[in-house]
Amino acid sequence: KLCNFARPHMRAFHCSWWCFFVAFFIWFAIAPLLSEVKLTLGISKQDIWTSHISSVAGTIFMRFLLGPMCDKFGARILMGSVLMAASIPCALIGLVNSATTLAATRFFIGLGGSTFVMCQYWSTSMFAKEVVGTANALCGGWGNLGGGVTQLVMGSVLFPLFKQGMSAEMAWRTVSIVPACVGFLTGYMIIKIADDCPKGNYKDMKENGIMPEVSAAASFRDGAMNFNTWLLFIQYACCFGVELTMNNASASYFKSTFNLTTESAAAIASIFGWMNLFARGLGGFLSDKMNAKAGMRGRLWVQIILLLLEGVMVLIFARTKSLGLSIV
Repeated sequence: KLCNFARPHMRAFHCSWWCFFVAFFIWFAIAPLLSEVKLTLGISKQDIWTSHISSVAGTIFMRFLLGPMCDKFGARILMGSVLMAASIPCALIGLVNSATTLAATRFFIGLGGSTFVMCQYWSTSMFAKEVVGTANALCGGWGNLGGGVTQLVMGSVLFPLFKQGMSAEMAWRTVSIVPACVGFLTGYMIIKIADDCPKGNYKDMKENGIMPEVSAAASFRDGAMNFNTWLLFIQYACCFGVELTMNNASASYFKSTFNLTTESAAAIASIFGWMNLFARGLGGFLSDKMNAKAGMRGRLWVQIILLLLEGVMVLIFARTKSLGLSIV
């Protein structure tokens, strides 16, 4: 019930996707402005790519850690805490003065990307298997939408706006304060207004004997020993790896390859993220439909077909010299 905000189910649904959306806003706030950062700091293209890798490295470590912690503490508190923590380095990115400090700052900002774990855990705990694919996909997709909105808002709206009263350098050094403030306030708010699961909060349930105490270490061990975990690990590395690469590099790519302005390149790059408005939700919907017909095997077929299509499109994108075809 997408227009419903009632507790506990739909309140958690909307808090989940919105927090992940804001996490993307923080995570990629500086991405459309990296051509300006490169010019100011006098660093190389390789240094920029090192900062891309650094921004992803942080979330990998944190996702391994936060999964078991969700089993123990629930998603709500962890979601809010990580979001508030990632907002601090986001606000400070204007202080970078070298390739090293840029990479280090983006590493700590990248910790916010681990909110995906809480996003999916939270919606999974709230919805039944008949609709959980659609619920998860919408939460994840509308969250990922932040990657596209960030390109547009930061590169084509806020950056030009800040340049009205200051130099281009001062504009990119101060503009990230906006997503940082949004992230911190969002993190604090959802801790106060939402619930961990349909029966309430984990802490209260444990105190009332409704829920047993969970070992995070045992949870991690059980998950890591499941072969299916690692198959999905590889598939997600390919799938989301492409998305992260596009979010990080597409604005710079369009600017350098097609000689566009920073603002125009950011607007075009945002289209990729805007697809999440419908594309990921459609994947979850198809998964639920195929699950109703063929069980888990149906979900796997949807996964395989979409991964193959993505691979084909990546090969086409890499070889085209046409701006229009690149966008399509």
